[in-house]
Amino acid sequence: MIRETTDPLELFGVWYAEAATSEPNDPSAVALATVGPDGMPSARMVLLKDYDAAGFVFYTNYESRKGSQLLAHPKAALLFHWKSLRRQVRLEGPVTQTTAAEADAYFASRARGSQIGAWASEQSRPLDGRFALEKRVAEYGARHLVGAVPRPPHWSGFRLQPTLIEFWHDGAFRLHDRLEYRRESAAEPWSTRTLYP
Repeated sequence: MIRETTDPLELFGVWYAEAATSEPNDPSAVALATVGPDGMPSARMVLLKDYDAAGFVFYTNYESRKGSQLLAHPKAALLFHWKSLRRQVRLEGPVTQTTAAEADAYFASRARGSQIGAWASEQSRPLDGRFALEKRVAEYGARHLVGAVPRPPHWSGFRLQPTLIEFWHDGAFRLHDRLEYRRESAAEPWSTRTLYP
């Protein structure tokens, strides 16, 4: 059985720490689902960079498909799947932009090559060939040859403030454990209920 707590972030923290020791690669990898202007859902993997009572944070190019979709329709879903633990966590809620100071601090912590890549990649747009990307990397590398690489204005973060968090743990004969936390807004307390598998 899943151990119920009054605060789902406490339970998430326990599971996330266990995933960090058991997952062979990227325990912070999470599927992000957004919706386009035509109502078509779109999902891809991103990396969780921070979480606390304010929400779950990831970074991207705001001009990418996911960035433009989130700016136009600021609601999303996240799904962590830790196969080694036979667990998953689903989150849904509104999305806001991180502050410039938060984005600057995280960008400064990235490897220099990743910083240059953020300038060079026209994420989600057509690419004529690998050489075109390598050329842009070389050009931006030359522009920022010395000193700190500034954060591109189109690159920043999003924070999902969950109104739903569901914990799922694999059970024998597909009789899984499911515990759902739900609230209407961040100002309200969480309500819980168990769900049929």
